[in-house]
Amino acid sequence: MLDLNSPPRVAGPRRRTAYRLRRREERLHLVDGLLVAILDIDEVIAIVRSSDDAAAARARLTQVFDLSETQAAYILDMQLRRLTKFSRIELEREQEELNRQIAELRAVLADEGRLRKLVGDELAQVAAEHGTPRRTVLLTSSGPATGAVAALEVADDPCTVLMSSTGLLARTDAAEPLGTEGRRTRHDLVVCAAPATARGHVGVVTSAGRLVRLPVLDLPVLPPTNGRPTLSGGVAVKEFLTLAKGERALGLVPLPVPGVEDPDDPGFALATATGVVKRLVLEPLGNREEVDVIALKDVTARRKDEVVAVAQLRTGSEDLVLITSDAQLLRFSASLVRPQGRGAAGVAGVRLSPGAQVVSMTAVDADDPDAVVVTVAGDSGALPGTQLGSAKVTPLSEYPAKGRATGGVRCHRFARGEDVLLLAWAGHGPAEAATPTGTAVALPEGPGRRDGTGTALDKPAAAIAGPPLL
Repeated sequence: MLDLNSPPRVAGPRRRTAYRLRRREERLHLVDGLLVAILDIDEVIAIVRSSDDAAAARARLTQVFDLSETQAAYILDMQLRRLTKFSRIELEREQEELNRQIAELRAVLADEGRLRKLVGDELAQVAAEHGTPRRTVLLTSSGPATGAVAALEVADDPCTVLMSSTGLLARTDAAEPLGTEGRRTRHDLVVCAAPATARGHVGVVTSAGRLVRLPVLDLPVLPPTNGRPTLSGGVAVKEFLTLAKGERALGLVPLPVPGVEDPDDPGFALATATGVVKRLVLEPLGNREEVDVIALKDVTARRKDEVVAVAQLRTGSEDLVLITSDAQLLRFSASLVRPQGRGAAGVAGVRLSPGAQVVSMTAVDADDPDAVVVTVAGDSGALPGTQLGSAKVTPLSEYPAKGRATGGVRCHRFARGEDVLLLAWAGHGPAEAATPTGTAVALPEGPGRRDGTGTALDKPAAAIAGPPLL
């Protein structure tokens, strides 16, 4: 088998092959000299020890054993203990392999067709081992969307607005299902997908309880692809809304169309860090660019409660799954939470232990056989982003449903050095994770024990999600 490592700064397939041939011929010349010397190692040692200097020893070795100066110098430069440990069988095996490679390289240089085939095979292997998709995805421009005339030039076709784990936004050019197959790339973890139309709007929900209108037309369009979408060419959400210090964009929700009423709209659900849940069915926003969707209470004199999760509801009969920082999981039907107005503060969702808070809330079909729970545990005293943590993937069916405002059941047993859940998620599997920069993180294979410990991750995970369901 050929060694495909190319030397630096050698341009052209013929020169590269000639370089490899020359290097193997040089190595074969040295191996031949070692085989000659090792057959009579005692005499070699005697000649070296009885010579006055290195030049005399080199000259006597070339005369006695008919070696070249290069071979003799190579033997002299080696430490004596290394020379005596050379295995004749290993050297003969290397000699045979070098002869085979030299013959193959000479045949390649003599045949232009074989030379071209070799180049093609090398390029294919390099692409398979080191190839990565384009870091910047070329997106289709929607054109300027500042004027009404420009907006009317774009057909108001159905589409899907996507948000990645790194906060990048883009939209599809049709309402086609999103691909989930293929090799993972950066910024491919879609944490939220909202149905919309090209000239419509979606809402961005923030941790401060705000909902900000976002024009879909301003978003770049993802090119059609058979594989999983990547938002590496998307636009950062902070380009569309101003976030206060510590405020985060949590997710997207579809906005109602003025004049079109949907009595079956289940709305969406919110969860706060203190265990409050709220279900809300939006009314048309009119001319307002943003509204408050929940009244957040004061936790301390200097700090308010904050929204930690937003989940779209498709039927209103899904289970809401809340997971707390002390590894408690509570699932109950969303029908137990009646819809409230925008100014309401919500109702009790999960009963928290002292010092605990909600880290995740998702809406999951109660009968989904592929629903999983992913938990990542770590040390609360470590600096953010510096620890890998341990992860566990468990079927959601392992956790029984309970009543709202109860304490739930344990979903992760902390190992030594762990005292908090850094990250958690429940939803339709298979689940995927990503680092803070959007690089893929490998999760352990399930199923894990319902309250078992996790498996150490190879990278720090910052977000978890499953296939977008619309």
